[in-house]
Amino acid sequence: MKLIRFGEPGRERPGLIVDGGRRIDVSRFGADYDEAFFGSGGVERLARWLAKESPPIVPDGVRLGPPVARPSKIVCVGLNYRDHARETGQAIPAEPVLFFKATTALAGPNDDVVIPKGSTKTDWEVELAVVIGRRASYVERDAALAHVAGYVLHNDYSERSFQLERGGQWVKGKSCDTFAPLGPFLATPDEIPDVHNLRLWLKVNGETKQSGSTKDLVFDVPTLVSYISQFMTLLPGDVISTGTPAGVGLGQKPPRFLVDGDVVELGIDGLGSACQRLRRWNDQ
Repeated sequence: MKLIRFGEPGRERPGLIVDGGRRIDVSRFGADYDEAFFGSGGVERLARWLAKESPPIVPDGVRLGPPVARPSKIVCVGLNYRDHARETGQAIPAEPVLFFKATTALAGPNDDVVIPKGSTKTDWEVELAVVIGRRASYVERDAALAHVAGYVLHNDYSERSFQLERGGQWVKGKSCDTFAPLGPFLATPDEIPDVHNLRLWLKVNGETKQSGSTKDLVFDVPTLVSYISQFMTLLPGDVISTGTPAGVGLGQKPPRFLVDGDVVELGIDGLGSACQRLRRWNDQ
């Protein structure tokens, strides 16, 4: 299944993409794509409901929101591609590097991205994100994929001066409003034959900046789910963003950061594509 949420920001409704790319409204099912939905076998219940119902079509042009309602947390993994670690001048980590991204950063896949107040180094990062489907605490690696609800495209926007030059942890440079566009849809695992062989790409103003594959992850998806669950309980609907390949703005020579009017396009095989326009922060 391909789960979407659509409508105005903060008022999104649940939907699906079905055969032929049609978007349907499953609001009558009576549940949003949140912790309660994923934690109660919602995907399976929705499939049974759909077999007996004829939901209406979502009109063309309706905005897509993030395909999961606000999760309890967004856990990100740093330096999880060898080429990205090299371009930033850092060693390949011996254990996953973890940091948080505020859930208030969530945005739809094609929403504008706001360059934050005082920013000089807003950067891009195409990433595979994992959505948790079952509560996970001290999960063994061999059992980890049973706790995954699906996969989604994520652009882990980063403000590098906030992240690297203002002291403390990375979260300050990762959590600005609109810095976590997700989607266009969440694909359940049956839609993705091999999550460790997916092409990722990103363009800025039509120029390819990132081109990689999830086969090059330092720590793969079951390792990450298991590892993170040793330090915190992962709840249904939580998001794990698995890291970015080489080609970020920080790694360009000279570095290249985003400015007002830039257009970022990105995609992952099997998870669709997204397009975001950058706009400067305005306090009005």
